[in-house]
Amino acid sequence: MTPLAREDACRIARHYLPSRFHYHYAKGKLGSDPLYGGVADALRGSTAPLLDLGCGMGLLAHTLTLHAVKLPYLGVDSDSGKIALAQKAAGDAGLDHVRFDVVDLAKTIPAHQGSVALLDVLQYLSPEVQQRTLDAAISMLVPGARLVIRSGLHDRSPRARLTWLTDRVGRAIGWMNAAPKRYPDADALRKRLGDAGLEVSIEPWYGKTPFNNWRIVATKPG
Repeated sequence: MTPLAREDACRIARHYLPSRFHYHYAKGKLGSDPLYGGVADALRGSTAPLLDLGCGMGLLAHTLTLHAVKLPYLGVDSDSGKIALAQKAAGDAGLDHVRFDVVDLAKTIPAHQGSVALLDVLQYLSPEVQQRTLDAAISMLVPGARLVIRSGLHDRSPRARLTWLTDRVGRAIGWMNAAPKRYPDADALRKRLGDAGLEVSIEPWYGKTPFNNWRIVATKPG
């Protein structure tokens, strides 16, 4: 699980021009964060359609295509500005198997059958909405499909404290629509997914970042 090579990050980031801010954000994010390549690794071999809950500006769709993981893809996010960026960049890149829509997960969750990605989303939801979102995602999984989660976890590490502070700053400057509410507990998450009959792995997902990020992959047998 490594970040993208510089040339690949630049190639994807160009689709976010003419905004120099979004170009440099995309290039920096793809070149330093193992998130997107790690999702591609987790989904490799599956043919199930993917629902990306909290897709942001749509970087995952480009990375999956780069890694030849070409699945029917729907990305949703509550931020209409980011969805507009995602739609424009996907159109420029010719990603004709990709769709994006504005959805507030605190109010509704799209109907779906297949794999689900929840990347840097859970900590922004209240405990009740977290549980509802997880339950909905689990119910969407078909045999062989995967639920891929990236989240900070609740612990007392310096990484956890820095992650919380960075998420708060993201809200303060307007990049995120909400402040973090609660980071999941690893043991509780493992038990919830295991009780649903899923095969679960939890591993660090730091990459070149100082943040307390973890990859949780839950696979429905079959």
